[in-house]
Parts: sequence; C-alpha cells; structure tokens
Amino acid sequence: MSHASESSPRLTLPDLAAFKQQGRAIVMTTAYDAPTAWIADAAGVDMILVGDSVGNVCLGFENTLPVTMAMMRHHLEAVVRARPKALLLADMPYLSYHLSPEDTVRNGGAFLQAGAQGVKLEGGAVRLPMIRALVQAEIPVLGHLGLTPQSIHAMGGYKVQGKEAKAALTLLDDAQRLQDAGCFGVLLEGIPAQLAAKVTASLEIPTIGIGAGPHCSGQVLVFHDLLGMLPGQAPKFVRKYMNGFELMTDAMSRWAKDVRAKRFPDAQESYILPEATGKFVSAWTPTQEPPEV
Repeated sequence: MSHASESSPRLTLPDLAAFKQQGRAIVMTTAYDAPTAWIADAAGVDMILVGDSVGNVCLGFENTLPVTMAMMRHHLEAVVRARPKALLLADMPYLSYHLSPEDTVRNGGAFLQAGAQGVKLEGGAVRLPMIRALVQAEIPVLGHLGLTPQSIHAMGGYKVQGKEAKAALTLLDDAQRLQDAGCFGVLLEGIPAQLAAKVTASLEIPTIGIGAGPHCSGQVLVFHDLLGMLPGQAPKFVRKYMNGFELMTDAMSRWAKDVRAKRFPDAQESYILPEATGKFVSAWTPTQEPPEV
C-alpha cells in the first residue's frame, strides 16, 4: 500500500527513529511540484525533500548557489498542495543560514509555516550555532555532511570527500556534533562506503546516503536522476530506473508527427455539437446575418 492511501497516516520523525532501530531502510527522494510529489508518494517513499537541487534539474542553473528562499518557498508550496503522506523536508538554500542564528530560525520557520515538517542544511561544526537555534525553535533539522554542493567552489568541484585520514576523522567528529546538537538525522553525500558505514554505526540517529555506499540507514536520489529525465551522463552513484528523457522525447516526437500528418486530434479527442445547434452553425455564412434561434 502506498502512502497516498487515504487511510495511511503521515510519516513522522519518531517513525524514522524507529526505522533505524528496526534496521528498516529509509527511502527518500526529491520533489519540486505537485506532479513529482504525487508520483513519489504513490510509489511509497518515506521522505520527500524539496531540494535546492531544483536549481540544477528544474531552473537550468549550473549549481545550487543561485537558488533563493523565494524560489524554495514557491516549490515547497506546490509540493505541500499535493498533500503527501511522506515526511516532507525543505532544503535551506545558500545564505539562508550562513549569516546569523536569527536569520536561520526566521528562514527555517518560514518553511514550517509553509507546510514542511523539517529542514535540511549543509555543513559540520561551523553550523552548530544555527542548528542549535533551529532545534530550540522546534524546527527539526537533517544535517548534511561530505560533498556539500553549496560549498562547490571551496571544495574545488564535485569531488568525493573524506578520502584522507584527517578529513575522514573530521567527518566522523562532525557527525557526532550534529547528533549532539539535536539533528534527527544526517545525510551523507559523496563519501567512501566504509566511512559512511562507520558514521552510521557510531550514531543513534539515522543516516541517509547519496553516493555513500549501501550501509547507511536509508538512501536518497534526485527524482529526475533516478527516472533518467535529464540529458547527458548521470553521476556514478545514480542508478537510472527508466530512461525518462528518451521515453518522453519519443512520445512528444510521435505527437508532433501526428499533428503534422493531421492524425491528431481525431473524433475521439474532439467535441461534437448537438444536432440542433449544428444546423444553425452549418447554415451561417460570413455574408449573412446569423440565423434566428
């Protein structure tokens, strides 16, 4: 049974904590509007993230840095209208949590007021004051360590993180600090599988992996990546479950051919006038007054 069933309750944070204890894998994907939320929810995912990846996959940006609070709010509200049963999180975009705890709480609170159940933000120890402020304001937080896309320039590109001993130990320490600060979970992106396994084993809270191997408490993939909706080469950690770009291009191409060959629309896709009205319409010509009804 999918989460879209009217009888199924909405997933909560205690449910996720229970999944970790039970060893039940958590399934998470992204959504950016009502249709993507309907699909994700009908598939029975546990968590939906309105990600700042909207910048890459929907808005045409090269990275997530241009995404604003206004853009995120717009897409979050569209997903909320779909009324998903999955637990719903919103990504805090660049500069929405970097300046002060007060700004962070104001922005995170705006997402909860719009219908999110929690927020995600990137970074380790440097973000602890912001995370603590959010938690104190009753705003649930999913941390994000490893490859953090908002730090693309500081990292020198999209590179696997935690490969050197010092970086690996720092990441392990940061994960503990995020847990101690009150995060309900930690997303691990672009790190070696062994390191992700160690982080997962060391924490009481769940870990969600993306490019972090099979030993996390759950997995997330971007909606458009797992459905193959984007042209070009996907990252190594993506498994395409359909070639959406090719399938949708083919469907639209066939429609265009039918239009040009005047095979679309046919009688099945057309509306027909009632017989009496049809007589009046047939009788009218541009040089005559319309017939009296």
